[in-house]
Amino acid sequence: MRPSKRAPDELRKVTLERAVARYAEGSCLVSFGETKVLCTASLEERGPPWLRGSGKGWVTAEYSMLPRATHTRTRREISSGKPSGRTHEIQRLIGRSLRAVTNLPAIGERQITVDCDVIQADGGTRTAAITGAWVALHECFSWMRGRSIISVDPLRDHVAAVSCGISKGTPVLDLDYAEDSAAETDANFVITGSGGLVEVQGTAEGAPFSEAELLDLLRLAKAGVADLVALQKQAIAS
Repeated sequence: MRPSKRAPDELRKVTLERAVARYAEGSCLVSFGETKVLCTASLEERGPPWLRGSGKGWVTAEYSMLPRATHTRTRREISSGKPSGRTHEIQRLIGRSLRAVTNLPAIGERQITVDCDVIQADGGTRTAAITGAWVALHECFSWMRGRSIISVDPLRDHVAAVSCGISKGTPVLDLDYAEDSAAETDANFVITGSGGLVEVQGTAEGAPFSEAELLDLLRLAKAGVADLVALQKQAIAS
């Protein structure tokens, strides 16, 4: 039995609440169980310097964890002068995931920055951030279309992410912290609404995992992301 009493292929309770930040062009508060991330999308009327004159826009992301998102207080990274390697990796992953489903020329020479701030962490913060960031980005593009800043929706597809792992010899979906910290294998999958793979991150803790086990995890992830995409659709339709 999993610590959370869930079935092996069962997600935690997931909620996606949009339009939660008054001043942001797009926003979403996403919860994967006890993991909660605030995602806000901000429009800048100019793109990065290296795209000047290209007619193409850019989508990027920043990620941070609030000091008491975990059991003990973590110092704000600004006090050390730079983000940690983990933070840098996660925010690059979020940006890549969003750009994979965005028609960048449709934005024009503008930049959207999606900030993902972890309010509470209980495993799967990066996967929750990606799933909520898509909703925030969608809201930002809807805001832009409503003001005739852009004429078409730049989003070509949904994208969401979920963790999977092998716990006590069993492939399981959407690990919380108790499970993640003891799993023999931990993997994160970023998948589009049409089933395309954007990124796969897999790590063995101890014994290596097999190709067959990887495929088992992929099957779980695809089913989980299909459920997450359905929740995204419900969120943007409400």
